[in-house]
Amino acid sequence: MTRLLDPADWRARERAHAERADALTAGHRERSARGERHPVEDFLYTYYSYSPAQLRRWHPGPGVELAEAAGEERAGWRWYAPGAAPGSLRVDDAAMRAEKAPLLTAVERMLRLTAARPGSFGCFGLHEWAMVYRQAEHRHPVPLRLGQAATDAVVEAHELRCTHIDAFRFFTPEAVPRNRFAPSRETQPELEQPGCLHAGMDVYKWAMKLGPLVPGELLLDAFELARDIRFLDMQASPYEMRAWSGEPVRIETAEGKAEYVRRQRGFAERANALRRAVREAAFGDAAVSRATPSPR
Repeated sequence: MTRLLDPADWRARERAHAERADALTAGHRERSARGERHPVEDFLYTYYSYSPAQLRRWHPGPGVELAEAAGEERAGWRWYAPGAAPGSLRVDDAAMRAEKAPLLTAVERMLRLTAARPGSFGCFGLHEWAMVYRQAEHRHPVPLRLGQAATDAVVEAHELRCTHIDAFRFFTPEAVPRNRFAPSRETQPELEQPGCLHAGMDVYKWAMKLGPLVPGELLLDAFELARDIRFLDMQASPYEMRAWSGEPVRIETAEGKAEYVRRQRGFAERANALRRAVREAAFGDAAVSRATPSPR
């Protein structure tokens, strides 16, 4: 059933979305204008390649008509079509589903399978440590908090349990055989699990790929989750990041491990709630007819 939103309602939502997006991206935009970069916050714009302008664009999601919108800029946006009411616009989800069927099927499957799998909470963020293991040159021009030898010793004192291909592919050659899993693009749907910080960040990526099928409010929720996760990812990393992310989470200690797992569980719960909400918005109630299990 299609719902018709009057102009006052949808324009208020559109305005609130733009204001929220502007607030979330203000720091990045100001730094970009000065030619500066924040190694924690600005990662989201390079790793995912989505611009502040894309985040600022509000969509109502499928099943909603925007009254008196035919004369608006969005009439020229892709995947919009005239609604049943005169002068209205709606997301043309049928056309998008027909043209993007393989992509949408893959995204829905990834969201569904990840949420249904128990969370794993024993990795302690060691993926970042495995990316510098026994290496003289590092991906990031930031000193190691413990130095190279002590950083290598932390890796050697633990079992690596990374399940995420986009972290594992940056492991040093010496770290690869130390990992319990061998993630690949092909096995990603079978290995992705809600305890993984990078899988939680990727909810933002999946929401972006679904485009106008995801209401703007959910997209910004996913962006905020990715931003918050990124801070823990760097706080628990081997790098000296205090100038950008605050005090480190010292996962080489029992106390640091406990803090990491506590926050990791909170992110897993937020991510699974968003996975369910995104699937329900983009694919309908039938896609989420079974309750999403809680991470264990």
